Amino acid sequence: MGITSPPKPHTAQQDAARQFDFWLGEWDCSWGDDGRGTNSVYLDLGDAAVVESFDARPTMDYQGLSFSVYDRSAGCWKQTWVDSDASYRDFAGAYVDGEMELRRQAELDGAAALYRMRWHAIERDSLEWEYARSDDGGETWSALWEIGYRRVL
Repeated sequence: MGITSPPKPHTAQQDAARQFDFWLGEWDCSWGDDGRGTNSVYLDLGDAAVVESFDARPTMDYQGLSFSVYDRSAGCWKQTWVDSDASYRDFAGAYVDGEMELRRQAELDGAAALYRMRWHAIERDSLEWEYARSDDGGETWSALWEIGYRRVL
């Protein structure tokens, strides 16, 4: 059985439900000076859902799963994230100008905060991911975690 190339990212002119296809595959992930992990991203449920299985062990005792779907009625991507810290997060957003960006509103120390995940610098065998927080409604962002992805398969 041969290895096939993952689909190329689609633009807004194409099927919006395929805009996350750039992320499909097996990835080695790195962050900071010595952070290492893996991420397996695949289609499920009749190709309607993008499923992510992130594993940061042994660098840190942390794993997570996400489920992403394009909600045609809302006209946006929605993602649910759960992890080994018993965290639950929900995001919504879009693929625009070659980047995927999902956001969520939450409270931090009693004040509203905006969080975003951003997939950018997307190439066939690499991409950059950033998780950031804004305390001023999205005017400025502080990076919380930045991960470099390198394709394994």
